[in-house]
Amino acid sequence: MVEKKKKFFEVDIPLINQKINVFSYDLDSLQGKIIKYDLTRILKGKNVEATIVIEKVNDQLVGKLTGIVLTPSFIARMMRKSISYVEDSFEVNSMIIKPYMLTRKRVHRSVRRALRNETKKFICDHAKNLSHEELFHDILSGKLQKLLASHLKKIYPLAFCEIRVAKLKVIRKQ
Repeated sequence: MVEKKKKFFEVDIPLINQKINVFSYDLDSLQGKIIKYDLTRILKGKNVEATIVIEKVNDQLVGKLTGIVLTPSFIARMMRKSISYVEDSFEVNSMIIKPYMLTRKRVHRSVRRALRNETKKFICDHAKNLSHEELFHDILSGKLQKLLASHLKKIYPLAFCEIRVAKLKVIRKQ
C-alpha cells in the first residue's frame, strides 16, 4: 500500500484578487470544500471573515464567495454607552442580509423602526438588479454602506453603519 503525500494547491479567489494555498492530497478532494478566510488585512482593519467554496474549473481551483461575517469582537469595539443599536435580518435575491447600525445618541423606538424599515427598502432596491458577486463586491468595498449611511442621515445620523452578515441562502436537500 502506497501512502499518498499531501501537497499545496493554489486557489484563485477572483472577487478579492487573492490566491491562497490549500493543503490536500489531490485536486478532486478539494472540489466543494468550504474554507473560512480572514479578510482583516485586505480590508484595512475591518474584521471580516469570508466563507469560500472551492470549485474546479478547467483543472484550476477557483474560490466562490458564499458569505461574509463581521466578527462580534469588531462590533463590541464600536459599542459605547448611551447609544442605540439597530439590527435587522431579511432576504434579498436568495441572500440573507443582516445590517447593523449604531446611532450617535440614544433614540426612540420609532426612530429605530424608521431606520430599520428604510434600510430594508434601500438594500432591496439596490440589490434587485445585481448578481451575488456584485453585491458582495459592493459590501466588501464599502460602497453599499456609504450609500446607506448617507441615505439614512435624513432620518437620524449614524455613528456606524455596516452589513454584519451577508450570505447565500442554502437550500438543504432532504
